[in-house]
Amino acid sequence: MKIAIIGVGSVGSAVATAVKNTGLVHEIVLYDRDGIRARAAAEDLGHAAAFGFDVKISAVSNYRGIRGSDIVIISAGANQKPGQTRTDLLQNNAEVIRDIVPRVMANVDPKRVILILVTNPLDVMVMLAQKLSNLPPARVIGTGTMLDTARLRTILARGLDVSPQSIHSYVLGEHGDSSVIDWSSITVGGLSLEDFCHQAKVTLTAATRETIEYRVRNAAYEIIRGRGATWDGIGAAVSDLLKCIINDERRILTVSIVAGTGAHTVAMSLPRVVGVNGVAMTLNPKMSSDESTRLRRSGKIIQKNFSHI
Repeated sequence: MKIAIIGVGSVGSAVATAVKNTGLVHEIVLYDRDGIRARAAAEDLGHAAAFGFDVKISAVSNYRGIRGSDIVIISAGANQKPGQTRTDLLQNNAEVIRDIVPRVMANVDPKRVILILVTNPLDVMVMLAQKLSNLPPARVIGTGTMLDTARLRTILARGLDVSPQSIHSYVLGEHGDSSVIDWSSITVGGLSLEDFCHQAKVTLTAATRETIEYRVRNAAYEIIRGRGATWDGIGAAVSDLLKCIINDERRILTVSIVAGTGAHTVAMSLPRVVGVNGVAMTLNPKMSSDESTRLRRSGKIIQKNFSHI
């Protein structure tokens, strides 16, 4: 399995490390406009291979070097700075995607390649990349709200005093400020959230839920304020998505792909079955009327932002 990573800044480097540590790829190619940075990253990661999986790692300064790649991960573009929202990156990163995707597609096999998008604002970039690549939507996948969902599971687990692995929950819609927590479908150990709280004698008030929503939605801003960027979480999300694809695991992940027709076309996160050919199925989770309304609003925000580019 050959993987290409486009953009080797802090996020791309974390993604490369996480991908190498899966042990599932035999070759990783790093491309960056800054050739010196790409070569340094390849050299550093290559040294780390001596302590783990033996992976061929190279840096290229020409897109011809990604030929033969089965999966291309696009992490290039500006990252959020303190005080910025993901949407603030819209125009600059749209130009980055417009430059990258045609060059990638000229050097890969369109019949089998899968594109994974990390660049923000994610859902809009997924829509743009799918349009430029002309690939089936199932093979242009954004990491979506995988990380948001992981944050929700972690925060809930701490409050409920259980493992995050025992919690099944979804953050839906935009990977951004209009994301929606689907409280209606949360289960803990197979029990509904309400049943678990009753048995565990835990009170989850409306104010507590609001606090959890705030923490999930603003986690990235807090991390950026403290360390300048987020990278470990998204690196782990990409490697998890990659494992799901390579092993044909058909796990349900909240990834973002283009769906719908006409004026209703949008890329946003819903629970989706992911396997070797990309997204195999989209699920419609249980939601309250308020959650459904908020999800539609989130989709409209994404569509509006896409219309601006």
